[in-house]
Amino acid sequence: MPRFRMTVEYDGGPYVGWQRQENGPSVQGAIEAAVLSLTGETVSVRGAGRTDSGVHAMGQVIHADLSKDWSPYQLQNALNAHLRIAGERVSVLDVEAAPEFFDARFSALRRHYLYRIVSRRAPLALEAGKAWWVPKVLDHEVMHAAAQRLVGRHDFSTFRAAHCQANSPVRTLDRLDVTRRGELIEIRATAQSFLHNQIRSFAGTLKLAGEGKWTPDDVEAALKARDRKACGPVAPPDGLYFMQVDYPDVIVDRRRPVTDNDDGADESDDLS
Repeated sequence: MPRFRMTVEYDGGPYVGWQRQENGPSVQGAIEAAVLSLTGETVSVRGAGRTDSGVHAMGQVIHADLSKDWSPYQLQNALNAHLRIAGERVSVLDVEAAPEFFDARFSALRRHYLYRIVSRRAPLALEAGKAWWVPKVLDHEVMHAAAQRLVGRHDFSTFRAAHCQANSPVRTLDRLDVTRRGELIEIRATAQSFLHNQIRSFAGTLKLAGEGKWTPDDVEAALKARDRKACGPVAPPDGLYFMQVDYPDVIVDRRRPVTDNDDGADESDDLS
């Protein structure tokens, strides 16, 4: 069956998360319903990450196997039409044919996330549900300095949800940068995979540093504690975005993960 790789964006607010669940509408379910409406086929769509309720995506990558060999352009337009008719907050940005061994999850080399904080006294109007409103001045330079203590290969038990299903708390964090543009503070994280709630745990902890309540040494001590109780508060999902997934230039057969992150799970197990 032809396999198609798609890039999608969505507003996570109306959904219980990426993954199909019984307690409410999911992004995965919305896309699968659009495929069913278009083709009459019941398919299982696989995503590169399983974002949690309220978490958004600008570059989620998925794959699906269909019986018809659609042209990518026609498939993209047709799926978007069905999603729009159904009133879904999901859009297919790109479609391309993929080899049968491409796997949106296990072929991924790196995942990129963005967490957005608006630091100002006035509450959010246009950005409500799209960023974390913090009505205090945050020192983004201190936040960035603290974030560098977390980069590298570590046991991230402190920054892992208690019910995280990953086999190991050890991950290699490639990047954790904090920058400011006016009132907006952006936290950008890159790794092959993340633990459940890891990025939101980072964001909540780094906020303490930005407020002057913690120092970079305190953040490093929390990491070394390897204890969930040492973590700062978990930031809300509103500010979290799944931005991009990197794949090899030439996709090879990687149906089994080949790195230390043996479960392939990422921050979106709930997502974050």
